[in-house]
Amino acid sequence: MTIEEKIARLQSSAMTEARAQGNAIIWQHKKALMTIYEQHMEEAKRQAEIRIKAEQTNIRHQLNMSASKAQLDMKQELGKTQKRLKKQLFKEVEEILKDYMKTEEYKHLLVEYIENAAKFANGAAMTIYINSTDADIKDYLEEHTGVTVTVSKEDFVGGIRTVVHERNILIDHAFKGAIEREYQKFVFGGGTGIG
Repeated sequence: MTIEEKIARLQSSAMTEARAQGNAIIWQHKKALMTIYEQHMEEAKRQAEIRIKAEQTNIRHQLNMSASKAQLDMKQELGKTQKRLKKQLFKEVEEILKDYMKTEEYKHLLVEYIENAAKFANGAAMTIYINSTDADIKDYLEEHTGVTVTVSKEDFVGGIRTVVHERNILIDHAFKGAIEREYQKFVFGGGTGIG
């Protein structure tokens, strides 16, 4: 084998070994880069999931706040509407009551109240008050009951009030108090209790 052949063989062998070492270095470098890339991708994925969860939590929080605000606004609007309707309803009740107080039935009711109060007093001293709006039927009531009635200076809408002096008792059949009690108790069906 000649020197030239030996050099060629040595050169070929060195080149093969250099290529193998280079390929090994490239493969190790590629493997290291792939590991770094995978770690980076996992980290990026984890960060993205954290951001997504944070945004979902934020959106849920905003939705809950919006829903709560809308619900509160609706309750307030419902309350205002119910108050307005309640006032309107009780104005209508007062108008119906005024019409009722012009009837014969109302006169008979007052006579019944006065007779019951007299029975309750059982001869004890008493004062029976009628409302000033009923002053025009004072004579009628006295004639039909045989009891003296007094026109009250206080407006209690209608009905009667009786004071039994000896027992210090007030018998209250006044419409004003009854209407006020009903107004306080009244709640629309479906019952939010707003009134």
